[in-house]
Amino acid sequence: MSNSEANAADELDPEDAKLLTLARGARGRVGAAVGAALRDETGRTYSGANVDLPHLRIGALQLAVAQAVAAGAKDCECAVVVAADGGVFDDDLLAVKDLGGDHVRVIGALPTGQIVVDLPGTSS
Repeated sequence: MSNSEANAADELDPEDAKLLTLARGARGRVGAAVGAALRDETGRTYSGANVDLPHLRIGALQLAVAQAVAAGAKDCECAVVVAADGGVFDDDLLAVKDLGGDHVRVIGALPTGQIVVDLPGTSS
């Protein structure tokens, strides 16, 4: 782990750092532009990479939300997106809000692990 990776991980609690690792892995495993991971209300985690086919386009975080819902999740606590610019798409934020409401923390990070966006959510 490089110093920049260690510094990024140090900014997060261990459970959120795990999501960062999962999102980076989802992105890297298939060479996708974006990877994402989320943790549901029971602590289960889901990860995904963006899908960009001629007739099917799904954001990485949308895919993770869909997997969580398909597994029975009713809420989520935190989500992490890893992309070249560290940004989080509006459609991804809306998908997280559909599942977890406004209280969900959403983190955007660079592939190096550096945190670029940290939307803490609101107290529920």
